[in-house]
Amino acid sequence: MKAIVHSLAEQAREKISVVSTTFAAMDQYTKMTEAVSRYSHLEQMTVKELLTNINKEDKTVPDAIEKVIPQIEALTNAVIVKMREGGRLFYLGSGTSGRLGIVDASECPPTFGVSPDRVIGLIAGGDGAIRKAVEFAEDDEDQGWKDLEVCGINEKDVVIGITASGTTPYVIGTIKECKEHHIVTGCITCNAHSPLGALVDFPVEVIVGPEFITGSTRMKSGTAQKLVLNMISTSVMIQLGHVLDNKMVDMQLTNEKLIDRGAKILMREFAWDYKRARGILQEYGSVRKVMQLHKRKPKV
Repeated sequence: MKAIVHSLAEQAREKISVVSTTFAAMDQYTKMTEAVSRYSHLEQMTVKELLTNINKEDKTVPDAIEKVIPQIEALTNAVIVKMREGGRLFYLGSGTSGRLGIVDASECPPTFGVSPDRVIGLIAGGDGAIRKAVEFAEDDEDQGWKDLEVCGINEKDVVIGITASGTTPYVIGTIKECKEHHIVTGCITCNAHSPLGALVDFPVEVIVGPEFITGSTRMKSGTAQKLVLNMISTSVMIQLGHVLDNKMVDMQLTNEKLIDRGAKILMREFAWDYKRARGILQEYGSVRKVMQLHKRKPKV
């Protein structure tokens, strides 16, 4: 398996021609995420003009992602290999990037029925930073590795650093430690040839261009990161067998909406009426169990 991951990493680097960037040269590194907005005098725009222009910029994000699908594919395949071995996926970031990782991680258990410790999101400043910014937390190069150690990080796991700039010390310091401990690493950034991209095994660099508000990476950069995270986690979970056909057969029935969705899946699958489908679903506790028992299908 190590050979497979190593091969995937080499292929990823060949596809994107990563330029080696040292920390000594970081002050010379040009950040597209800090480029001046294409728009001026925003305060003079009408609400309609603001909304229209923001939407115009947002439309460019999927096109930027399409250009790096080979990079996303390489990272996703590496995650699949490790998680099939029993490893976990960690997201690591600060501010908006960290919050997006936590959102994606927290949605995996209810959507795919996996344990909460299979996909874990960590943010600079700890859980308190989810709601309120923690000053200078992102500048601590040592804390991220300490956060991973609390989780029992090991060589079976994969760590994806998320940072629009590709320069966040909390993330870069952690990735350096991961490399020292032979842990597979990836990143999602929005600058080409970033210091972080040069460090990781599987860089994903989505170049979305200047933000509508200069430097506000919660906008297009954040949107790009969220879309890429969706792509990675969804593809991984499908490959691990948590989706049958196009159905969330392992979703946790934690509220009325999901119970209703599960019942309707069974209605379509077995031509049952709603009352029967809901009753059987609640009896067995999962869509998968009902489908296995009534169709005798082998576990995916």
